[in-house]
Amino acid sequence: MLLLVAAGGRPLLAANDMSKIPVTVKGAELLRAELHHLKTVERPRAIAAIAEARSHGDLSENAEYDAAKERQAFIEGRIKEFEGKLANAQIIDPKLLDADGRCVFGATLDLEDQDTGVRVCYQIVGEDEADIKGGKISINSPIARALIGKFAGDIAEVQAPGGVREYEVIDVRYE
Repeated sequence: MLLLVAAGGRPLLAANDMSKIPVTVKGAELLRAELHHLKTVERPRAIAAIAEARSHGDLSENAEYDAAKERQAFIEGRIKEFEGKLANAQIIDPKLLDADGRCVFGATLDLEDQDTGVRVCYQIVGEDEADIKGGKISINSPIARALIGKFAGDIAEVQAPGGVREYEVIDVRYE
């Protein structure tokens, strides 16, 4: 079992704790911002659209009303989804990690492709935070799974669609 601890030894997240979903502080902020937007902008907009469609009379053949109700149901579903994600989130501040130089959730890694010599920098983040162009890879991605537990100087073998790729871990930071 891999245990993430904060400086000072306080446990952050045990790898076998399946009830919690790891999320970085920044990822949690993005989830909260989207939830706030849904509740304060999108929900009132949907309610106003329903009221407008209702004012047009007969609801039995009112496509505008049906579309507005569908939109409201979609928004309510998204609100529940974001509330659930936040309720189940284990928010991890990478700056507080004490993983002794090991690649863990939240760590920022400098890697070198052993075939091409190309260097890349990735942060291992939650599924919803992943953005390969932004240098953020999902904890569930093949490359992150291969890197977890590695130290600077270690080689990680990654099963890629084009075959096995090898990456050397150049540096591990918690920022």
